[in-house]
Amino acid sequence: MHPILVRLERLAGYVGLWVAIGLVLSLWVARQGHDTVDALIVVLPTFVAYGFVCLSAWYVCHAVPVTRSSVPAVAVSSVVSGLCGGVLWYTLARGWLALLRQLTPGQPFGGAEAEQLLLFGVAFGLYLLSLAVCHVAVAYDAAREADAQRLEYQVLTREAELRALRAQLNPHFLYNSLNSISALTTSDPAGARRMCVLLGDFLRNTLKVSALDRVTLSQELTLVDAFLAIEQVRFGTRLSLVREIDPAALACRVPPLMLQPLMENAIVHGIADLLDGGTITITVTREGERILLRIENPRDPDVAPRRHGGVGLENVRRRVQTAFGDRARFDATSETGHFRVDLNLPVEEI
Repeated sequence: MHPILVRLERLAGYVGLWVAIGLVLSLWVARQGHDTVDALIVVLPTFVAYGFVCLSAWYVCHAVPVTRSSVPAVAVSSVVSGLCGGVLWYTLARGWLALLRQLTPGQPFGGAEAEQLLLFGVAFGLYLLSLAVCHVAVAYDAAREADAQRLEYQVLTREAELRALRAQLNPHFLYNSLNSISALTTSDPAGARRMCVLLGDFLRNTLKVSALDRVTLSQELTLVDAFLAIEQVRFGTRLSLVREIDPAALACRVPPLMLQPLMENAIVHGIADLLDGGTITITVTREGERILLRIENPRDPDVAPRRHGGVGLENVRRRVQTAFGDRARFDATSETGHFRVDLNLPVEEI
């Protein structure tokens, strides 16, 4: 249905517009030396009725949209439909004059007849104007629909990418953990059994949160503790942790399993290469509407750093970009004997 006809207030406004047009044209005819009342009786009703004829411009624009049609096709359809509209108005005006003369034989109503050809041109121009307005409205609706479809596609793509990135986490971590358990079975069977139990608990907890879009930072840090408990079996006193956590940030929401790959990277590419191990430092602060997370670890200066920090860092980088877009920053800095990851995220609270 035509958008003007679906709501009464739109229809009332549209009719009011054409009443105003009819009044202006009636006064113009009267200024040509004709009786004002006669001009109003003849011109006003015909142009109000013509307003409903111009509603057909909406359907012409949908039949020949400017976004999918050639310029000649749009031009020809506009001229032809405009001429048809003008002819309809002229026919309507002639019929209305004939009816008035029959109803009031004493009134010839010929005053406005001399200007009918000029008014035909006005009717033609008004139909072209209606076409122009409708073409703009149709193009705007098409652009808005395209934007909505593009946004929906981006959302679906983002969700698919997040699912794919999450799927990389557990297999990668599981592969490393099973290798560690395999190594411990001969050197430390009790440690291997304990690591199996801890691994089972960790995987159980990750299953609970992996399907979620966001978890609190407090939940994420709990998963980090569970992960470090597993690695503690492997590294013993070679691995230590310092946490500097701002309590104001604990309720903020972050993507699940975001910190675990960063901790794994700090251990695999930092602590594991050092004979005496080292300390990983986690710092979390809240500054207004931003959360600043920093993970620092020592590294062997004789081991060349990876250019992109490995699978874990790239995974987190892409997840942060997918989840927050330009609102977040991910920076990895490698210096002599030191590696640092900085995350700058927008605050999202429950």
